[in-house]
Amino acid sequence: MRNRSLAIVPALNEQGSIERVVSAIKSENPEFDVLVVDDGSGDATAERAQDAGAVVLIHPINLGIGGAVQSGYQFALANGYEYAVQIDGDGQHPPGELAKLVERIGSEPAVDLVYGSRFIGKRTYDQSFMRMFGIRIFCAVLSVITRQKVTDPTSGFRLANHRAIKLFADDYPHDYPEVEAILMMHRHSLKTAEVAVLMDDRETGSSSITWLHSGFYMLKVLLAVFIGLFRAPNKMPTEPGE
Repeated sequence: MRNRSLAIVPALNEQGSIERVVSAIKSENPEFDVLVVDDGSGDATAERAQDAGAVVLIHPINLGIGGAVQSGYQFALANGYEYAVQIDGDGQHPPGELAKLVERIGSEPAVDLVYGSRFIGKRTYDQSFMRMFGIRIFCAVLSVITRQKVTDPTSGFRLANHRAIKLFADDYPHDYPEVEAILMMHRHSLKTAEVAVLMDDRETGSSSITWLHSGFYMLKVLLAVFIGLFRAPNKMPTEPGE
């Protein structure tokens, strides 16, 4: 019998970590099926994910993190999953922390999306000065817009219920998805919440966002957020029989 919950793992050239990530999810969260979205990798990411027991969806070309995650939500919707969690393929999101997200969304039926924050309580995750400065700017802007405290809008560790799955399967930001998705939730009157989680450094590789790009990235994200404020939200999708 298939599980009601799906772990979406977007991955690009993560052959060095993907087997451990998939195995850890399946071991610590057996109630979750695992889907790896290989976003045009040029290495053995897909093969190693399959060897670890994941279902693998392969993009023939790179669509970016937004495109990879949306493919995961579309798979979740098409296959009737009630919950879907995004977990990065680089090993930064310890699967043992997923229980905190599950507990929060299970205890508050009104919450549609819960995401793990690195910056609530004890801080164990280091960021460069420029990236931390940018995150604080995003926090301030989104906190004003959504009228609730936002502490980690760039976290990619997030659990969605069926309402959020339907929204993201139909329309998901491709440029700066983590930050813009919070704005999308607000504009569609869906509720978000944060929980404190621990995160690790990447197991292999390095981030694509360098110090040189951080300032430019921050400006582009803010521009996308403000444009999104004035764009008419899409109508919430419905399913047959609704």
